[in-house]
Formats: sequence, structure tokens, C-alpha cells
Amino acid sequence: MSNSIFQNVIVQLKDISDRVFGVIDGEGCVVSCTDMTMLGERWPEAAVKVAGSGDGMVSFNQKFFKAIFSSAGAFEYAVFCSGTDEAAHSSCLMAHIALNNAKLFYEEKHDRGTFVKNIVMDNILPGDIYIRAKELHFVTDAPRVVFLVRQTSHADVATVDVLTELFPDKSQDFVLSINETDVAVVQQVSANVSAAELEKTAQEMEKVLKNELGIKAVIGFGTVAEHLRSLADSFKEAQTAIDVGKVFDTEKSIINYENLGIGRLIYQLPTTLCDIFLSEVFKKNSIDSLDQETLFTINKFFENNLNVSETSRKLFVHRNTLVYRLEKIKKLTGLDLREFDHAIVFKVALMVRKYLSSREFR
Repeated sequence: MSNSIFQNVIVQLKDISDRVFGVIDGEGCVVSCTDMTMLGERWPEAAVKVAGSGDGMVSFNQKFFKAIFSSAGAFEYAVFCSGTDEAAHSSCLMAHIALNNAKLFYEEKHDRGTFVKNIVMDNILPGDIYIRAKELHFVTDAPRVVFLVRQTSHADVATVDVLTELFPDKSQDFVLSINETDVAVVQQVSANVSAAELEKTAQEMEKVLKNELGIKAVIGFGTVAEHLRSLADSFKEAQTAIDVGKVFDTEKSIINYENLGIGRLIYQLPTTLCDIFLSEVFKKNSIDSLDQETLFTINKFFENNLNVSETSRKLFVHRNTLVYRLEKIKKLTGLDLREFDHAIVFKVALMVRKYLSSREFR
């Protein structure tokens, strides 16, 4: 942000107190001060001390310092006030409030990233999107897609910085901190971008997080938004991709919303309706009566497209053994998995049961 924003506030502080007020950046350089002769001075020791103080007040070299943090939670600037007495402490605190508010106001009004985040989070009215886009000289109808990166092993504030390096064009692409674990990446793409290209981008993000920060992440992405106002929909789709994938595709770390298939429909069903469906399908015996070996056989049978010979080969059993198992399943459930219609019903029932199980642990 422009240091002139700080200087405007600093000048007003000079009129109400004889204290020396100022601001240093993250490297310790004085970027704004009531004493103009101090501009450009470097106090790296002060910056180090402030950086290690968290949100507290620091007394150093006859001055009080208090940090100003970026939207990502990183130490960005620090306010200082001359003196070591109680009055200096209070003056520094008041200056911090004024300067921090000025910074937030500036970012809210001018920061394109904040504008995009408000759209993604659905915190701006559709009519205001056009007005703000015009103020910020923002292209409204460029195709964009939202990736949601959810850190699963542990969260690191450096995730935003690392991902930002992959998307250096800050006028088109935006890396936004959503909460402690989630980061949204809004990328402007070509009109005919393919799902394979989007997946490749997600793979690059996953790789850089693992290599540089040792972070495991799940990445979901939505459909391409043709207009700014559709970014919130793409973000919600990315969220759904992760949530549904957590239930039905537990092995996948990159999930495309468009590939969710029937799992997306099941995920939106009320649990009472799911219970009714299972009770109607399994009238003879509950699905829970099937042991793990039987369920493993069923899943292998589905994986091999209901092909008895191929499934028996993959299971390392004789073909007749598999046929016997399928007959046993038919006797228990009333469903013959060798018949396509029965197989579809059984597959959906397994997914519904999996969905219900996931809800039990919430």
C-alpha cells in the first residue's frame, strides 16, 4: 500500500502531540514519521524484536512499537512512539488504532484482492460488483476458475506466499486466505481451458506445498465462471468437491466438481430419505449384514465392470468361487449383481450407506 496513507495520519498526530510518531516496515525501514529527518533510517533490530512480540507492545531504544499485520496474519509494519513512560505507551496504542484503521480502509477501498474475496465469499451485492469493478478497472467477463486448497496435515501461514509465487500476475490471479486451513486461488484462464489443464494446475499447487512446506492438501475446483458474479458459485462448487470427495473418493487429493457424478446428488439428500431407500432396497437383510470380505468382492466386481472372469482373476480365485459368492449375495439381499439394473441399485445403496456413515461422525 502507499506510504502516503500512513503519512496523512502521522501529520495529524503531529498536531496533537509533541511525541515523535512513525511507522517502520517489515525490514525496519522508517517509511513515515512526524520527524521528516528520520525517514529512510533503518532499524533492523527493532523489526526483529517486533516480529517476535506477536500482538504485544515492545519497548526498544527509547520508543514503544506495536505491529500492524497483513490480511494473511504476517508482520508487515509497526507503529512507534517516542518515550518510555505510560503516556508514550497509551499514545502508541492510539496511533496504532488510527494507522491500522487507515490501512484497512485503504485496502477495503482499493485492494483488488479484497474485492475478489468479497465476491468469492458472496459478501457483495451483484449490483455493487459492476460499480467496484469499474472503479478498479477490473475486467468482468473474463473466464476464471476457483481452486480451494484445504491443508489437511497441518496449516501454515506461508501457504499463501508459496502459492502466490505460482501465480505472479497479481492483476489477473488472486491467492486468498479464507480461514486457518483453506486458501482460495482465483485464476483467469483461457476460454477453452480443459479439465486436464485445470487438474495439472492443481497438481502443481499440491507439489509445491509438499516440497516447500511439507504440507498435505486436498484441492477442489469448480466450473469455469464466465463472469465475476459467478465466482461465488465456482467457489461453492470447489467446497462441494472437497466435501463430497471426502466421503466417496477418499484416495483422491485433487477433485473436479464436474466429476463428482452421483455422489453429488447423494450428498444433497436428507438422511431420513437415505434410510428409507436402504430399508426398501434391503428388505431381506440389512446391508450391514455383509461382511468385509463380501464387500471387498462386490467392490472388485464393480471395478471390473461386472465382468466375472476379470474379477476372479484380480481376486486370485476360481471363476466358480466368485459365482458362488455372487449367488450368496443374491440370497442375502435379493439382488443379483450380474444383472445391470440390480448392480446399479446396489452401487447406489453402497454410496448412500457410506454417506450416512460420514454423517454419523460429524
